This record gives sequence, structure tokens and C-alpha cells, in this order.
Amino acid sequence: MDAPAYLMTMPLHAITEVLGEQGLRDRFALEIQRLPAADQAVLAEALELAGRLHAEQRRVREPYLNHLLRVTIRIITYYRITDRDVLVAALLHDSVEDQPWGIVGQAHRSGPPPREQALAVLAERFGPRVAQLVNAVTNPEYDLDRDKDEQYREHVVESLDVDPWARIIKVSDFTDNGVGVIHTIGPKVLRAATKYQPLVPLLRELVARPDTPLLGEVKAHIFAQFDLAEKRFSAILAGN
Repeated sequence: MDAPAYLMTMPLHAITEVLGEQGLRDRFALEIQRLPAADQAVLAEALELAGRLHAEQRRVREPYLNHLLRVTIRIITYYRITDRDVLVAALLHDSVEDQPWGIVGQAHRSGPPPREQALAVLAERFGPRVAQLVNAVTNPEYDLDRDKDEQYREHVVESLDVDPWARIIKVSDFTDNGVGVIHTIGPKVLRAATKYQPLVPLLRELVARPDTPLLGEVKAHIFAQFDLAEKRFSAILAGN
């Protein structure tokens, strides 16, 4: 692995800016070295699948895979979680929502998204708990007659209320999108602030629950990240 010696000390968005996707891949490989060999093999398989499914997607300035890698690395590094199922689900957390056709081997997007079939494939390949976690953080098809952001918040609260482990994935995802709003450009900045600002107190309450499987100091770290996100959202919205 040809990576700088200080890679493990770099913030995730700094790795993204300086070293790109390969830097994040290298950091991920270093992080999972602490896990059993069997877990490393499964995570490598999940990463390969995520890379293939999202190969054509981009997030404004970067490959979509960067987001998935940051979400997963954050769970290992900052949340101190090494549960294989949670990490696999983090790598694949957008797969059923965005790429169900690819999961089921359908070359062309035709007909309704085959989400149930995609979840069945993930359950068979990685286990039912992984499929359950991915399903918990997959947004539903929205009612076009209702506010989309309101429905999003309702779904997040409802799904995470009953699945404490899924909260970990959603919070890391939110952190990458919300706290990381300063790393994006264009209309997406205002859109992110508008979408995510009302979500912060809801996530804060979920994380604070006793059944959320995180250490107290990890929860404190997350709450500080929520505070930072709220400051950034307020500044963005005040300027528009």
C-alpha cells in the first residue's frame, strides 16, 4: 500500500481533498486490519460491490464511493464500532435506494425499482441483518402531494426508533452530508441546510437514548458535531 505515513491522522475530508478515492480506500484498508481475516474479506467484498454499483454516480465534485467510504470509516474511527454487519451496511447504505437494478442484475432501469428483490439479494449474500440495516436507512417512495422533507424526517424517526444499530449508520451519513456541507458547492449547499436543519434535534434525541449502542464519550463527540452542523445551517440560511 503506497500511502503516506500520516494517513491515519488525517481528517476524512482532508484525505478526500488531497488523496481522493484512493486515499480513502487506503485509510479503510488500514482501519479494518484490526478485524478478523474473515470480516476483512466480507468487507472487501462489500466495498467491491459498492464501487461497482455506484461507479457512474458522482456527488458534485467527487465519486459517490467517497461518501460511502467516509461514512464507514467514521463509524470505525470516531464511533469505535467494528461490528461487521454495521460496517457492511454502511458501505451499502445507499445501494437499494439508488441502484436496486444493479443489485438484482438488471442491466436496464425499467419498471418500478426492485427494492424488495434487492434487499433479498443482500440478505442472501451478506445476511438478513445487513439487509435489515440497509432497509432501515433507505428512503421510501414519497407521496408527491406531501412535503418531501417532512416525509423524510418522519421516515427517519420511525425507522430509527425501532433499530438502534441503524442510528449509527444514519448519524454518520448525516455527519458527512450535514457537517460536511462546507465541502460542497452550488445549490446543494442551501438545499442541504434546508433539508437537514430540522433533522438535528430529532437525531440528537435518538442518539441520546440509552439503547443507542455508543459509548458516552462517542455520544458527546456526536453532539458536538450536531452543534457544528446547526451553526453551519443557520449561517447558510441566514445568508439566503
